[in-house]
Amino acid sequence: MFGCLVAGRLVQAVAQQVAEDKFVFDLPDYENINHVVVFMLGTIPFPEGMGGSVYFCYPDQSGMAVWQLLGFVTNEKPSAIFKISGLKSGKGSQHPFGAMNLPQTPSVAQIGISVELLENLAQQTPVASAAVSSVDSFTEFTQKMLDNFYNFASSFAVTQAQMTPNPSEAFIPANVVLKWYENFQRRLTQNPLFWKT
Repeated sequence: MFGCLVAGRLVQAVAQQVAEDKFVFDLPDYENINHVVVFMLGTIPFPEGMGGSVYFCYPDQSGMAVWQLLGFVTNEKPSAIFKISGLKSGKGSQHPFGAMNLPQTPSVAQIGISVELLENLAQQTPVASAAVSSVDSFTEFTQKMLDNFYNFASSFAVTQAQMTPNPSEAFIPANVVLKWYENFQRRLTQNPLFWKT
């Protein structure tokens, strides 16, 4: 029903079923993993009104299992990318795998999937740092650059009464900069590569 993918490794398409509604994938050498993709294989959908909460489990200093909620997969959202590199020193959260004694080895972490009611999934809060940005780094950089430019240019804004005549300086109305900023943002949202044409 589920698959798990780490860049540079083979796809894991067979989860270990540890309970009727719980599945795990082992992640050997997890210290060298930044992101993990969890997805539905497309062979069996979730039953109506059900989805899967996705957890990351790693052994702490004493070898105890630390579970952290990453997010969810559902029939409507059958795959997700999670960033796990920053979670290895975080705090654990409530999880449905507590009663199970899953073996923990120092260099092996696990991805756990618990099949639950969608209404229960909606009430859970994943670890914020596990979410992967949905915009590419170029678009994100461009948006940050636009914000920085607009804020910088706006910090020099003066009213007409505050202007002192200086023949060697040109003044640009702030509303012109704002209009350019809004147009560029709109075009970037419609097509991040519009500037190439």
